[in-house]
Amino acid sequence: MIRVGAVQWQMREFASVEAVLKQVEYYVDALSDYQSDFAVFPELFNTPLIGLLDDQSDPVRCIRFLAGFTERFKQEISRMAVAYNINIVAGSMVEVGEDNELYNVTYLCHRDGEIDRQAKLHITPQERRDWIIKGGDELAVFETDAGRIGMLICYDVEFPELSRLLADQDMDILMVPFWTDTKNSYLRVRHCAQARAIENECYVVVCGSVGNLPSIESLDIQYAQSAVFSPSDFAFPHDAVMAETTPNTEMIMFSDLDLERLKVLRSEGSVTNLKDRRKDLFDLRLRDWSWKSGSRQD
Repeated sequence: MIRVGAVQWQMREFASVEAVLKQVEYYVDALSDYQSDFAVFPELFNTPLIGLLDDQSDPVRCIRFLAGFTERFKQEISRMAVAYNINIVAGSMVEVGEDNELYNVTYLCHRDGEIDRQAKLHITPQERRDWIIKGGDELAVFETDAGRIGMLICYDVEFPELSRLLADQDMDILMVPFWTDTKNSYLRVRHCAQARAIENECYVVVCGSVGNLPSIESLDIQYAQSAVFSPSDFAFPHDAVMAETTPNTEMIMFSDLDLERLKVLRSEGSVTNLKDRRKDLFDLRLRDWSWKSGSRQD
């Protein structure tokens, strides 16, 4: 049995980088106290730091300013993972790549000090238009001391091919940090995540941010109800919802996940989606140059 904790993060004005990191550590400490194996944060959770800029008229300048904090956040959150003995899915942050392009990246900070990364592959029209963010080209399942996990950022969960490719690599849990502004946007993520749990016989964790921040362009409203979804069968809750938060309320959420139940489901479930695929009729593969065992960093 493993325990997953998620932070439904409140977007608020912060006076400094230190203030954001202090808030992150507060939640990491709390989740660790409840003996969570994972802490999950939302997509682009540190974006309020754009408010430190006096002139926010140029969105590209704003997002590159934000990217300047990413290395520090990555290292500080990695330190927290070790200090509090918890694996942290560090939401997502904007990273400047070696090609000087911007990427939306989530980091898996292991409690042994290792760091893995997964870039968002499908970029929304707003990210592409306003921030000139580019999609990544690598997909991975990451081995942890508490199961094999995949990470898809928000929009990526709406593309079922990605989750299926991860399931083919024996993924147990899919982590989905997201950021949505309206309920209809949120429901796209939620309904797709629930479908991914059923299709791929895995658990799916979705984690988003809430609150209003009208002083920063593109951050004026948030909508989220973070949740953990299971496959839909007798061994799981009747609605396939393991846990969920109160909508639009800052809070933490826990769920205990039994990976052995997934093994039984895959061989003896009422339906066995993965096993019953008609591979004689269709196939799915990722181009060889895109399959990575995980982009590990020092």
